[in-house]
Amino acid sequence: MTHTDLLAAFDDEVVTHALVRDVELPGGGGTLALVTLDNGRDHTKPSTFGPRGLLELRAALERCRERATAGEIVAVGITGKPFVFAVGADLTGVPSVTDREQAVAMGRLGHETFALLPELGVPSFAFVNGAAMGGGVEVALACDYRTISASVPAVALPEVFLGLVPGWGGCWTLPNLIGVEGALKVVIDNPLSNNTTLSGAEAARLGLADQLLEPADFLERSLAWAGQVVRGEVAVERPDVDRDEAAWEGAIAAARRAVTARTGGSSRSAYRALDLLSAARAASREEGFAAEDEALGDLLMSDELRAGLYAFDLVQRRARKPAGAPDKSLARPVTKVGIVGAGLMASQLALLFVRRLEVPVIMTDLDQERVDKGVAHVHAEIDKLAAKGRLDQDRVNRYKALISGDTTKAGMADVELVIEAVFEEMSVKQQVWAEVEAVVSPECVLASNTSSLSITQMASRLEHPERVVGLHFFNPVAVMPLLEVITGERTDEATLATAFAVGRQLKKTTVLCADSPSFIVNRLLGRFMSDMARIVDAGTPIDVADQGFAGIAPMPPFVLMGLVGPAIALHNNESLAAAFPDRFYVSPALRRVVEAGKRGYYTQVEGRTVLDPEVLALQESPTDPVVLTPEQVREQVLAGLAEEARIMLDEGVVSAPMDLDLAMITGAGFQFWNGGLTPLLDRTGTSERVTGRRFLPPGTAEATR
Repeated sequence: MTHTDLLAAFDDEVVTHALVRDVELPGGGGTLALVTLDNGRDHTKPSTFGPRGLLELRAALERCRERATAGEIVAVGITGKPFVFAVGADLTGVPSVTDREQAVAMGRLGHETFALLPELGVPSFAFVNGAAMGGGVEVALACDYRTISASVPAVALPEVFLGLVPGWGGCWTLPNLIGVEGALKVVIDNPLSNNTTLSGAEAARLGLADQLLEPADFLERSLAWAGQVVRGEVAVERPDVDRDEAAWEGAIAAARRAVTARTGGSSRSAYRALDLLSAARAASREEGFAAEDEALGDLLMSDELRAGLYAFDLVQRRARKPAGAPDKSLARPVTKVGIVGAGLMASQLALLFVRRLEVPVIMTDLDQERVDKGVAHVHAEIDKLAAKGRLDQDRVNRYKALISGDTTKAGMADVELVIEAVFEEMSVKQQVWAEVEAVVSPECVLASNTSSLSITQMASRLEHPERVVGLHFFNPVAVMPLLEVITGERTDEATLATAFAVGRQLKKTTVLCADSPSFIVNRLLGRFMSDMARIVDAGTPIDVADQGFAGIAPMPPFVLMGLVGPAIALHNNESLAAAFPDRFYVSPALRRVVEAGKRGYYTQVEGRTVLDPEVLALQESPTDPVVLTPEQVREQVLAGLAEEARIMLDEGVVSAPMDLDLAMITGAGFQFWNGGLTPLLDRTGTSERVTGRRFLPPGTAEATR
């Protein structure tokens, strides 16, 4: 396989250039050749490595080696453009990789390039100034020494999240640097925990960097430290890695059990990464790198990776240009926000609007005690952010000053957006909007945070129903990225454009949804939990039913029920069963769980998660129980999801299957390696078996064969 073949596959590569300049080390330490990784774009287009970029970096490093041999330089440093170190492989060309040989060649090229860094004849340094992921972490790991800025927001090896493995040295170098336990956290646990990342400080504590430096004058501080290392004034000491075979393999075995419990065996990449981490204890660097090449060869051609790339494309591209969103020029400015309600959800919304829009927010509720409690909650959350170092005192004072509360709605006369977060009862919401409409201007947008009720019906008694829209936030508001934007029958373009503009300012992933019961995520999750409850009520044990969805749902369904809250789940299913009685089921057992005040199905006993015996006592044993296997549970529930997804598309709830997948990934935590929902239904044959056709064309989220 020649480099020409690789270049052809990645013909749209945005090349990350290796820009080299000489820097004199402070204190008369000599000349350091500083390589800056820069793709010529701003920080919104992070630097990545494709074959052209790797070849340019290799040529630059080979030249540095020649200069080191000639005595022209005493060290080599590598850093990134402002805010970004590097974020890994260029994945845009992966769909053009059509055979295993190409995939292996891509792995080898990365290894050959990064392997030059510890072989230059002079010390090599990585100055990690910004976000570092995947190959960006691996190029830093290849250097002899590393500094990292305390301002770095994200350090990660996210490959398993997508369906790959760290394939340019990560699976061999990392465990041999920080030990297998730390490597398991970065390579396995974090990616499977919704792609959790490390901060710069956390990465340094774990041993990924030798020196944590403040962001002010980070490069100058790094160069000064590098000069001390070169002159022998600083000796870098790292803890010895425990290579005891029993301890190492014990950690791998425990991680393997955890992966099986979390993924049901469906994350092929996680198991392959575990094999590589296991072998790293005794393998030479050459053997470890060769094994990574073979793994890349297999996984780059897998359905799992192609589904992961499809999901990645959704959250990176489709999320930025929501389907059906009106021209943003129609959006009205929002300089003040009103929130009806001062409970927990309303307080979360108030904090979000203050932080992202930095405009005055007025909260209203029925009495002064509730108002005061809501404002105090927002103030307390601001103080928590300050204590974590995420807000300075100036912002603390400014944000607190922007929050106010009142028991009347008179203070909303000059707001441009009002959002209600009151009890999920249609009559209550209609009354709220009648009171608000009497105060605000005719152009003020009225947004409901309802999770299931009709926007059209909610607006039906208003003088201006065209300015009512749904903005369904997910809990916790600060964390969950999805915002469902629901259009009523009479919602006008200006209102909708304003809703999407606000969603962008709030840094949410916005998905347009027609006015329909429970909208997107809650409708699909409602069908999911409805069918699960039907199966359990018919005789399948709860824990067996939960096992059927390891690796598909973000967590076991009845664990998820506890997180959502049985009362909320019951309300959602009651709404859906009223709208679609032929497909949705309200479990009598769930109703008893709610009436008993239980908050979940599982409890903790001596550090173990077990089914709550009080909840089990509320389940009735059917006369003729039907006990399904986990596989049968999975097949039956997936069939229900395929049916519901097809109905939603036919009804025009969303414009395309991609919107269902984007919503389920960002609102319900469905995994990248499944592609969300519809690629999984296509790949398992469920779509065609249940609905007679696929959701996506062949090859969209799977390997073409």
